[in-house]
Amino acid sequence: MKAIATPLSERAVRALAAGDVVEISGRVYTGRDKLHKHFADGGRLPVDFRGGVLYHCGPVCVPDGAGGWKVVAAGPTTSVRENPYEPDFIARTGVRVIVGKGGMDAATLAAMKRCGCVYVQAVGGAGALYAECVKRVAGVSLLNEFGAAEAVWHFDVEGFRGVVAMDAHGRSLFDAVRRKVGI
Repeated sequence: MKAIATPLSERAVRALAAGDVVEISGRVYTGRDKLHKHFADGGRLPVDFRGGVLYHCGPVCVPDGAGGWKVVAAGPTTSVRENPYEPDFIARTGVRVIVGKGGMDAATLAAMKRCGCVYVQAVGGAGALYAECVKRVAGVSLLNEFGAAEAVWHFDVEGFRGVVAMDAHGRSLFDAVRRKVGI
């Protein structure tokens, strides 16, 4: 297990290899379809992703009664939908880790290699478990514009685990499996 914490340097990310189990601590931002499309269309990002973690997630968050939020579920969403946007997002934002499920395409892998970014596979169906890793909701952006599932949630996490499935050296566990089974 390799512990990593935000903000992340390019050097720290390039030290990770496909197959490494990581435990993420620090600030993680959620972002899905609407955020990617907004940015691709020239919209401004509400947060600075440089050295950060982008989590493909549509969390379930409820008011905590004290003016804040409690995270009920925070499981990964399928990342493939972001393939048209992700290479440019990686290159222009300086994001270091993308978390999701299902992997991404060759163009995104090439951008990860070029820019120093990794894809961490989170476990689908473990939304309640990942919610326990969120120690604080530090904020939320674009809630009114995008709705709760598509908003950019600012999570402070501890012990958020996943597997580096695509690394900054051009290796992909998804590609390795496809080669092994002949597809």
